[in-house]
Amino acid sequence: MKNAIEIKEVTKKYDNKFELGPINLSIPSGNIIGLIGENGAGKTTLIKSILNIISVKNGSIRVFDKDIKEDEIKEDIGVVLDDMFFPEILTAKDINIIMKDIYKNWDKDLFQKYLNDFNLPTDKKIKELSKGMRKKLEIATSLAHKPKLLILDEPTSGLDPVVRSEVLDIFLNFIKDEEHTILLSTHITSDLEHIADKIIFIDKGKVLLEENRDELLDNYGILKCSIEEFDKISPNDIIKYKKQKYNYEILIKDKNKLSKKYKNYIIDKITLEELMVLMIKGDVK
Repeated sequence: MKNAIEIKEVTKKYDNKFELGPINLSIPSGNIIGLIGENGAGKTTLIKSILNIISVKNGSIRVFDKDIKEDEIKEDIGVVLDDMFFPEILTAKDINIIMKDIYKNWDKDLFQKYLNDFNLPTDKKIKELSKGMRKKLEIATSLAHKPKLLILDEPTSGLDPVVRSEVLDIFLNFIKDEEHTILLSTHITSDLEHIADKIIFIDKGKVLLEENRDELLDNYGILKCSIEEFDKISPNDIIKYKKQKYNYEILIKDKNKLSKKYKNYIIDKITLEELMVLMIKGDVK
């Protein structure tokens, strides 16, 4: 399978001493890749590096085997960023006129279909739209030029559960063709549990975890034990732990194996949110 994105030894350093990388990632076509991490972890820096919005210090980034600095690559990428990039005086009708001169494959009928599906007005200025309506307008715009790759930063932020579900269905439909790919950064980790094929976890500019979603959720778990029982757990079996008022929560890997080793202990399934919190905030034994 071809890679949609290939990142090799990419670094980016800021004056505030935050440093991204070195990052090495291969993102295969035909997948939804979930990018998680707390605020300031480097997710947006990585996304803007891929989009060539910011320049990286070292390394290389290729999209569909083309250098990101090549102009024609923009035709293949649809983008939704956390901060709206359209001037607020524009309307959907204005965007339609502007975009048809920017993208060769801009489809005004497809754009109108998304506007209808999302119940978006064509003549209302962006500044008059709610946050959720603005986000839906961005999503409609990102899809209307028929890209092969969607890069999305908080695309479902501000949407109610019903519309969020509709948007996720659109994303799933988008990648049915194995030529299409989505890189999706979000704090709504439950969305990724439903649709992501692979999870990339970034913290302090480094990739902490890069695993298949199903394997990750099946293999990792939370072992719960009393304060007295904690000393009986081998340090080799503990990734991170968190001390509660009356017990410990321990992040473990190879849940099935350890459930046999610690038969009298409770081992719960883990969510992506719990995994992220324990990896970042947990202690090491």
